[in-house]
Amino acid sequence: MRHVYTLALHLYAFAVELSSFFHRKARMTRVGQWHTNGILRKKIDRNARYIWFHAASLGEFEQGRPLMEAIRKRYPDYKILLTFFSPSGYEVRKNYDGADVICYLPFDTPYKVRKFLHLANPAVAVFIKYEFWLNYLTELKKRKIPTYLVSGIFRREQLFFKWYGSWYRKALTCFERLFVQDEASRSLLAEFGITNVQVCGDTRFDRVLAVQRQARELPAVKEFAGDGTSLILVAGSSWPEDESILIPYFNTHPEVKLIIAPHEIPREHLLYIESLLHRPSIRLSEANDQSVSGKDCLIIDSFGLLSSIYRYGDVAYVGGGFGKGIHNTLEAAVYGIPVLFGPRYQKFREAHELIACGGGFSLQDEAAFITRMDEFIRKPAQRAETGRIVGDYVQRNSGVTDCILREMSL
Repeated sequence: MRHVYTLALHLYAFAVELSSFFHRKARMTRVGQWHTNGILRKKIDRNARYIWFHAASLGEFEQGRPLMEAIRKRYPDYKILLTFFSPSGYEVRKNYDGADVICYLPFDTPYKVRKFLHLANPAVAVFIKYEFWLNYLTELKKRKIPTYLVSGIFRREQLFFKWYGSWYRKALTCFERLFVQDEASRSLLAEFGITNVQVCGDTRFDRVLAVQRQARELPAVKEFAGDGTSLILVAGSSWPEDESILIPYFNTHPEVKLIIAPHEIPREHLLYIESLLHRPSIRLSEANDQSVSGKDCLIIDSFGLLSSIYRYGDVAYVGGGFGKGIHNTLEAAVYGIPVLFGPRYQKFREAHELIACGGGFSLQDEAAFITRMDEFIRKPAQRAETGRIVGDYVQRNSGVTDCILREMSL
């Protein structure tokens, strides 16, 4: 089956090559991988010891970031090699100063694997959450390079645990240790004889706490939020399906002010949002030239600010739950405010736990949103207590990076 897997990788690589002529993301992947060997030859210091971190994309990078930064601080003799598979991760973080070398990861074919490892020559390898490249893992084990999985999470429906998945399950035996998010993952792996597992949790808790400590002061947003006389609803990463629920409620409730940060901000989408609003609004980009006084809705028309903006909210609504799935709930929860989201949250452990502890609320439809918001308006003390529960939840699950570092052989 490993030969079939490798053949499938060759076919996938060929498909990317063909599609690169008319598909921008495929072209970026192809060109990025072409440059990998050159980057490694030029930048790898043969006298240094490297810890190689691999993140599929931007989300996995953020999960691995607390561990990278802790290693850089505590073990300065090591250098960091960071690889991405997705252009959406590489293009955003290719200048990240927490790594010494950053490049794309070549496809998981035997020749490319051997070439990459020869040039990179890592002393330790760390894969983040879902990355299980069979040929890379097998070759790392063959070369006796300690390899770790961090923030892993396993579900019974994954290929490893199917009756026909035993060949792929061998990938899991290549890890020196698997650091998983929950006891359910540990128990599932134990059923299949994989016991070099430790429950440490999710490094994203450490990451959001670090972001909170470094949150930017945004004077225009602070001025808009005002003196606490209005309930501030922050809607982060919203999609049209979310906005069709949020904005009608906002229009008919003058006691609520809305800060909305759409997931996508092309001109057409911003105009769509403004067409739905029946109360005074302003875009953040306009707030430098105009006063936010008298405005009831602040539209965030730039990226990179949401993690700081949640600090000004009394209630957070995290978008995506009426589409493919919710966005980052922890980014809001770290500020100790109630977190609302749509019905598609099943793949997100932290959403389940927020619901279980009483700090998060999944809304099935507009009626459920209205009911929950009305209650938050009527019962501010209850809303504040809910926020305290959320904040305690985040603090209780922090310290994951230290847990992992205690067990890594560095």
